[in-house]
Amino acid sequence: MWRSTINPAAVFDSVQFGFSQAVVTEGGRTIRISGQVGWDAERRLAGEDLESQLAAAMGNLDAVLAAAGATLAHVASLRIYVVEAAAADLAPVGRVLRRSFPTDPPAATWLVVRGLADPGLLVEVEAAAVVP
Repeated sequence: MWRSTINPAAVFDSVQFGFSQAVVTEGGRTIRISGQVGWDAERRLAGEDLESQLAAAMGNLDAVLAAAGATLAHVASLRIYVVEAAAADLAPVGRVLRRSFPTDPPAATWLVVRGLADPGLLVEVEAAAVVP
């Protein structure tokens, strides 16, 4: 198997939040994707809430992966940046991740940051994917 997740019982159940503790990959080519945000191609914001912006960012991530010959299933790790103003309730992050990765989710780190490149942005997602 080229990609497998590791979720040992000795640590908390991260799958309920939409990510795995670790992902092991073997062979293939690695794709590193720049941070994706909730903008469409014309830089229109998907919405003013965390869930709609993250869903749009994941759609952008999926589009970039497709252009590289990959899918969300190839994602090995994510780094998710959430601005302080939206960090009081991170439940939307888990919901979007569970929808995007219904089985064997990637490893992920969630970070709370003061701000992003544009004041309207609430979240940014960067990823690494491995294609066998």
